[in-house]
Amino acid sequence: MLYLSKKFERLWQGKDPFKEVLKLDGKEYRNKEGRRTFQLCIEDRSYFVKVHQGIGWKEIFKNLIQFRLPVIGASNEYFAAQKLSQLGVDTLTPVAFGKKNNNPAKQLSFIITDDLKETVSLEDYCADWRENPPSFSHKKAIIELLARVSHSMHEAGINHRDYYICHFLLSRKSLADLKKPQCFLIDLHRAEVRLKIPRRWLIKDIAGLYFSAMDIGLTKRDCYRYMRIYSGLPLREINQNLNFWRQVNVKALALYQKDHGKSSHCAEWWS
Repeated sequence: MLYLSKKFERLWQGKDPFKEVLKLDGKEYRNKEGRRTFQLCIEDRSYFVKVHQGIGWKEIFKNLIQFRLPVIGASNEYFAAQKLSQLGVDTLTPVAFGKKNNNPAKQLSFIITDDLKETVSLEDYCADWRENPPSFSHKKAIIELLARVSHSMHEAGINHRDYYICHFLLSRKSLADLKKPQCFLIDLHRAEVRLKIPRRWLIKDIAGLYFSAMDIGLTKRDCYRYMRIYSGLPLREINQNLNFWRQVNVKALALYQKDHGKSSHCAEWWS
C-alpha cells in the first residue's frame, strides 16, 4: 500500500520509498515501542515523519492482556486523517504513506505530514484562562468548535483514543477573528475508523477531553453548551440521555484524580 504526493513521487522516482524513508533523519521527538517520530525540512518545507517498524508479538500480546489495542503501524493515522478531511475537520495533511508486510509483528509503515506551523496547543493557549478569562464570545466559539468536531468525528465512526485538548493545535492566524478560531486535530496514531463506535469508546473520548479542560476555567454552563452541540438536542431533551453524560463525568473525574492526586473542583457541579 503506497501513497505519494507529487513532490515525493518526484523525489523518490525510481527508488524504493520504504528504503528512502529509513534514510531520513531530523529532530527526534519519539523513538520507542517500534515508532520513531521526527521533524525535518525538505526543499525548505517542514514535515513530520512517523516510521513504524514491527513491534513484535511480545508487545502485541502485552497490550492485549492490558485490554489495550496495540498500534501496529501508520495506517490508523493515515485513514483517520483522510476521513476527517472529508468531513471538513481540520487535521493533518499526509504527503506520503506506505505500508508493507501484513504480519503485524513485522510490519513496516510510515506517514509523512505537513508541519502545522504558526499554531499553539490548545492546552497551552487556555492554560491561564482561569486567572485571565477570555471574552465570552471567544470561549463560546472554541467550545462550540470542539463540540462540532467531536460530533462529526463520532458520527462518522472515528474514535480518537487520545482525545485531549493538547491534541488540538490552534491556528494563530485565525485569532485575527476571535469568533472564528481554527483548530487542527492531531495525534491520530491510535484512532480507529469503525461503522459504529461502541458506547464505552465514545465515553472515553469525551471524558478525556473534559478531563483535560477541567482547569481552564470551565463553568457548568460551558459544559451544557458542549453537550447541546455534541448531542444535537436542546437542553430540555438532554435529560433523555443523562446516563451517558453521568458516565462521562465519572470517567473524567477519575482521570483527574489519578493524574493530579486530588479531586477536581468540577466534581461539585454534578453531586
